[in-house]
Amino acid sequence: MDKNKNNQNTDDEKLHISKGVFENARDIQEKQLEEERLRQEEIQRKLAEREKKKREEHDRRLEEERKELIRLKQGIITESEIIHEETEKEVKLNFFQKIGNFFYHSKWWLGMGAAVAFITVFLTMSLVNKPRPDMTVLFIGENQAVGEESDLDKYIASFSEDNNNNGEILVSVYYIPYTDNPQKNYANGVDTKLTAELQSAGSVIVIGNNQIENVLNPDDVFVDLSSIYPDNPNVDGYKFMLENTDIAGRIGVEKKYIKDGMFLAIRKPRKLMYSNEKDMQKTYDRDFKVFDSMINDLSE
Repeated sequence: MDKNKNNQNTDDEKLHISKGVFENARDIQEKQLEEERLRQEEIQRKLAEREKKKREEHDRRLEEERKELIRLKQGIITESEIIHEETEKEVKLNFFQKIGNFFYHSKWWLGMGAAVAFITVFLTMSLVNKPRPDMTVLFIGENQAVGEESDLDKYIASFSEDNNNNGEILVSVYYIPYTDNPQKNYANGVDTKLTAELQSAGSVIVIGNNQIENVLNPDDVFVDLSSIYPDNPNVDGYKFMLENTDIAGRIGVEKKYIKDGMFLAIRKPRKLMYSNEKDMQKTYDRDFKVFDSMINDLSE
């Protein structure tokens, strides 16, 4: 009985991908929205104060002019400096002077507009010209040598096909450096990345380590490989263990970096927060061929 209770407490402490991580990201977003709301309120307050001062100044000038007109009509004064100033002849500007005057008074807004336009064009061009990967593999765990600095992407690409028909084969390894340090995870945006990736159907192949069971329930997420590869000595439930394989030589790193129970797994097709089961099944059917080729290659 106590053992079941302890297991239940452990499960409660785990980060639930479809709820805990999402709510954390939502809280951050709500905090940012609240800060933006307060900032906008402060801007509106200052604008209201400025308009109030303008109206008060305008009313004051009108009152002075009214009193000045009364003095003129009563003969107390013969001419008014105030009214004369207001009725001075308007300066006539030619076409080019009007253009220059417009740019002079609008230079800040025009500068901001130009900056926004430049950034928009830059981001659009970057997005259009950005290479589209034929498939994406998730690397969940802190191991920069393998996740970012190795030839892991090239190794996986050797089994992939040109799925987007652009004439080249490109595999993207999305490195999510999850650790058991919540502050470090927050600083690296790990929670948000995990939510986005594990609740979408863009990738199904996962490389992880022994920290992964702290962040999700593997039995709900991954396929049981023992039913697919019953005689493979490297298979342990949903994991294909990598430490006893030659993956280090395949991806160009020292064997010491294949550590912490590093494994290869594949996600189950299912309905997700951002994708339906049909879309994930399509990704699974496409990427399982690569997954199976890697298993066979590393089992030799």
